[in-house]
Amino acid sequence: MTRIEFGYGKGKMTVDIPEKNLIASLRPRSVTHNVVGEDVIREALSQPIGTDTLGNIAQAGQKVVIIISDITRPCPSYKILPYILDELNRAGVNDDDIRIVSGLGSHRRQTEEEWQRLVGEEVFRRVTVEDSAGDDFTEVAVSRRGTPFEVYGPVLRADLRICIGNIDYHYFAGYSGGAKAVVPGVCTRRTIEANHAMMLEEGAKVGCIEGNPVRADMEEILEHLSIDFILNVVLNEKKEIVAAVAGHPIDAHREGCRILDEIYKQPIETLADIVIASPGGLPKDLNVYQTQKALDNAQWAVKEGGIIILVGECKEGYGETTFQQWLEEAHCPDDLIQRIGREFRLGGHKAAAIAKVTKKCSVYLVSSLPEAMVKRLYMRPFSNLEEAFSTALAEKGDHAGVYAMTVGGTTLPEYREDHHGK
Repeated sequence: MTRIEFGYGKGKMTVDIPEKNLIASLRPRSVTHNVVGEDVIREALSQPIGTDTLGNIAQAGQKVVIIISDITRPCPSYKILPYILDELNRAGVNDDDIRIVSGLGSHRRQTEEEWQRLVGEEVFRRVTVEDSAGDDFTEVAVSRRGTPFEVYGPVLRADLRICIGNIDYHYFAGYSGGAKAVVPGVCTRRTIEANHAMMLEEGAKVGCIEGNPVRADMEEILEHLSIDFILNVVLNEKKEIVAAVAGHPIDAHREGCRILDEIYKQPIETLADIVIASPGGLPKDLNVYQTQKALDNAQWAVKEGGIIILVGECKEGYGETTFQQWLEEAHCPDDLIQRIGREFRLGGHKAAAIAKVTKKCSVYLVSSLPEAMVKRLYMRPFSNLEEAFSTALAEKGDHAGVYAMTVGGTTLPEYREDHHGK
């Protein structure tokens, strides 16, 4: 037996998988660097890609906006921000001229306690912090694909724009990070829906940048609004910083994506009967809306008609109003898939994405959700991982092949049928 732990909220769940069934535990590759943790940030800032150093870009008297991820993302902004602020201060920028804006996208505002966790207590006291919410948005342009770029006012009015975030896989934008901090991070729901509607087009898939219409549309903002400097980090499964890139919003971001692939893209030789996947606990399993990312990655490792066991506490329920509304109004998965083709709506897009997976395979959800809520997701409810696994094994037989994905939101299985003669 091999005992494997899966993150679940603030804790964990374990399952014993017989050796004969376990094909592999798909985990990130170990990373060995000469520098680790916050030293990685210092090194990235001293060797930016495609730009001058931030200290040479910034000038005294400039109004500076630093865009960071919100509380639903694992980016350790509190570790990064002190180094960014130091660089700005050395360039002559005063703390009074610096504003930190959280890119909410379609997410809820953050509490004061969450803000202090996000940026650290010292930074929270030093500079102005705010969510990109309210009515202060202005359209700066319309993209060639028809997306209205409606950007948060304080970001638009800044002299210098800096974006901080982590690079992960994204199920239709290819990767997070880079210009995604602005579009959709600090834009209106109308912007987000227009951009995300392209998820239905060819090329809009996980781990893909070239030919990805969603990513191309996001990055078109750079023709109308400068992102002067980015700092993106890559995290390991313990959410520690193992790599960082800084500088140009395209050039540095692409290097970060290459590093992510080295660590997290996992070539597989066969598809499994059962895949057990967890996004890794908080904050990635705060609700179904976030936990879905692990489900989306797990689908690339499971056979048609197989079983995915999704492990996520989801203590905040579904996590998004439209997402919940669409689920409650649907009678079957096809209703959601057909509806997203007729009327793209943010929130509904994740309901449709889940529906597509449940058409391909059975999904068991190990969570704290009431049974009725799980069934509305077209999933089978469980509160215990061992019970879910024994049920799946009974259904698929003693010789069922199993993959375990403990960092399912980031690990990307890569199976190419053409390489297997199928």
